[in-house]
Amino acid sequence: MNFNDYEYKRPSEEQYKEQFNQCLEAFQQADNAQEQVKILNELDQIRIEAYSMSAICYIRHSIDTNDTFYKNEQQFMDQFLATFQVLESKLASVLSDSAYKEELIHNFGEQRFRLAQTQVNTTSNEIFPLLQQENKLISDYNRLIASAKIPFEGRELTLSELTPFEQNPDRSIRKKASQARFDFFAQHEETLDSLFDELVQLRTSMAKQLGYKNFVELGYNRMMRTDYNADMVAGYRKQIQDSVVPLVTKLYEKQRERTDIDKLKYHDLPYRFKSGNATPKGSPEWIINNGMKMYEELSEETHEFFNFMKQNHLMDLESKSGKQQGGYCTFIATHKAPYIFANFNGTSGDIDVLTHEAGHAFQNYMSRHLQPDYIVPTYEACEIHSMSMEFFTWPWMELFFKEDTDKYKYAHLSDTIIFLPYGAAVDEFQHIIYEKPELTPKERKDVWKQLEQKYLPHFQYEDQPYLESGGFWQRQGHIYQQPFYYIDYTLAQICALQFWKRMQEDQESTWADYVNICRHGGSKAFLELVHIANLTSPFEDACLENIVKQAEAYLDSIDDKAL
Repeated sequence: MNFNDYEYKRPSEEQYKEQFNQCLEAFQQADNAQEQVKILNELDQIRIEAYSMSAICYIRHSIDTNDTFYKNEQQFMDQFLATFQVLESKLASVLSDSAYKEELIHNFGEQRFRLAQTQVNTTSNEIFPLLQQENKLISDYNRLIASAKIPFEGRELTLSELTPFEQNPDRSIRKKASQARFDFFAQHEETLDSLFDELVQLRTSMAKQLGYKNFVELGYNRMMRTDYNADMVAGYRKQIQDSVVPLVTKLYEKQRERTDIDKLKYHDLPYRFKSGNATPKGSPEWIINNGMKMYEELSEETHEFFNFMKQNHLMDLESKSGKQQGGYCTFIATHKAPYIFANFNGTSGDIDVLTHEAGHAFQNYMSRHLQPDYIVPTYEACEIHSMSMEFFTWPWMELFFKEDTDKYKYAHLSDTIIFLPYGAAVDEFQHIIYEKPELTPKERKDVWKQLEQKYLPHFQYEDQPYLESGGFWQRQGHIYQQPFYYIDYTLAQICALQFWKRMQEDQESTWADYVNICRHGGSKAFLELVHIANLTSPFEDACLENIVKQAEAYLDSIDDKAL
């Protein structure tokens, strides 16, 4: 069925609560495991319906944030999802206390009960109003960013549409475009500060009411991390600081030399080659058609998947006024359908987002028949699928980039390495902020400035007081929307780089391992999935150092000045 024909019907909050609670009561009164299994399956169907309505609403609202109907529906969903979260916590508590837990684990798997325990630890009736307010503030942030209308070169552009100008070979245009972007953030700095301060205080209050010292541990539980902790992540960040930051410094020095710039400034960083960055050689429709060819040839599984996505209009990829920024993949469980959302802007990022979000969608598609709690893995695990797909599609990049294919590959791999310190900086920033929620907006920006010196010494600003004062982090929506969801990208990136290395040695077995973890969905924890994929845990000391050396060797083997 075409996505445009998917029916949206606002859930009745009272009816949903009544049905949910009736199932919970029947579950608790059941006198055997078989009856509990039956009731739990019924409850899953109720949950699927509500979750699917939320997904359809969110997609249509993000496609056009000016649409009054879906704007109002999203405001309702912000409230309803808080009810959903509280009921999910009640379900988790009932599951954890079941007298037939061992039998249920046999039917539903151990991971569901691990996830249930994280939910028990994250929600209560007492914080229900705070959850509603948190959802509202996140929507306020999204609408603010989507509202950007940047006057530039006689046009009115969204933030996404500004990106190609930030990569222009003309340094004055790059600088003007970057300044225009951050002028928007500077103009709304007070609102952004206020929104974030409210979110920090709300989340801290939730943590205190639930018995936590601060939001950090609660944040980890909300991210459903069951097999690693903040100490392990801190050690991993230290590896990035020691092994990756020096390589990134080297890569930027090579960039400075090949672009013939005396000193790289912040507006020079996106400009990778004197001959211009690699860009797709056709329209969005042309990209999709080539994507169809790519996935047809990659494997039978991807051919079937991408054909399903295209035929059912399960993608909205072009940037337009009023559209929410960024890209995402979500899943509509009632139709067993993934959905890809993006903002094409004529840069190589169009191909990155297509392959990245298609990696998410492919995994959803491969595990679409699993129970609802297993269709989408935990965040760091699901990013393995997306980032690895970016590399699995390398053999088809010539379809999109023609004579610039080698240039694209060099930039893509170097970008992968360059991203790691930024991801670590975003993560450490959040740890510090939530450990010290009393910090003022200025003090938070001072923290970011210190982290830039530690992880991002190449960020050099001029004539941009907003950035010099430490405002760069406010462009990172994850910090507002999903606290602690960012180090996940770097963990997954190390796994993806392992797939990249292996695919050069044995494409067939490497692809088989990838498809295998996609089929497992979220039925296992992160490190278990890493093991199933025959990969090394990113937390192991030698893992990061070894894979970074492999990437460095590849990049050194290329004459980047000739690109």
